[in-house]
Amino acid sequence: MKSQMIDSTPGDVLSARAAYNERLARLADKTRAVWFPLAILVILLVLPLLQFVGNYNYMLHLVLLTASYVAMAAGWNILGGFAGYISLGHNVFFAIGGYFAGMILARFGISAIIMAPVAGLVAAAFGYAIGLITLRVRGPAFIISSIAMVMIARLLFDNWHFVGGANGVTLPAPNLSSQWAKLPYYYAMVAIAAVTVWSSYRIKHSKFGLGLRAISKDEIKAESAGIDTRFYKVTAFAISAFFIGMTGAVWGEYLTYIRPSIFLVILIAANMVLMCILGGKGTVAGPVIGAVLLVAFNEFFVAMMGASELNILGTGVIMAVMLMFFPLGIVGTLALKGKLPRILNWD
Repeated sequence: MKSQMIDSTPGDVLSARAAYNERLARLADKTRAVWFPLAILVILLVLPLLQFVGNYNYMLHLVLLTASYVAMAAGWNILGGFAGYISLGHNVFFAIGGYFAGMILARFGISAIIMAPVAGLVAAAFGYAIGLITLRVRGPAFIISSIAMVMIARLLFDNWHFVGGANGVTLPAPNLSSQWAKLPYYYAMVAIAAVTVWSSYRIKHSKFGLGLRAISKDEIKAESAGIDTRFYKVTAFAISAFFIGMTGAVWGEYLTYIRPSIFLVILIAANMVLMCILGGKGTVAGPVIGAVLLVAFNEFFVAMMGASELNILGTGVIMAVMLMFFPLGIVGTLALKGKLPRILNWD
């Protein structure tokens, strides 16, 4: 036994470790249900065909709304879930994307759907610049700075006459019948959500994602291991802002008007966080599940109690109860207990 240990070389150890990691990867591939999100995407792409047999505008609106929150929650998850920096100010990038694309539409007539990637890049540039400042602090100080960011942006947009101030700007409506008016925004939002979730998966399984998760676990140890934590955090901030900015661009044209009270309310930022926490912060499927459940809860209680504060109370109670049983979110808790169904394992 001793002679075998002496005869072992570092190359043998590395080869054995690589083989072990490869076996783990193959096992993960067998348990990962990549086909399930693809099947959902196919269903969503053909769903508007129901318009040929009836009026399903309300259903299309719900899917569009859910897809917008999926994109925003999955985008937020890149910073808040992977890197562990909880931001309550990411709706600022929602507003930047909405206002940039909205003003281009109002002034030059170019659709926000076409300008969405450019609006995302503008939001990412602001995200990078803001991240250089706010990510100098951690923990509660960072959360407070993110809330201050929303307050500053709200004050700016409320008094910026070029973009209509507090009254905002009315955007031209699409030249389509009411039966098909939602379709361009439906497909645009579903596409943005799909790209965001796919990008989230790719980031998590990259060297960059590994660095973000190391920062989340222990930033000081990550720095001592040679990770450029400042670059990683600021880049994650910009990437998350990009996806949220694209969502805001499409959402503004879909509503046909842009106004600070649409984008710059703390509830939107809080919803991004709650969706990730409910579904499973730091997972790929978690933000999707959280967005679906939160929208479903809200719609159910609005239907039962009306558009009053009671529906918010009902949604809050349900979420509190669920988090008592799923403290790490649905995906995180089930994975920890070894009870995660294959259809929810996208990681």
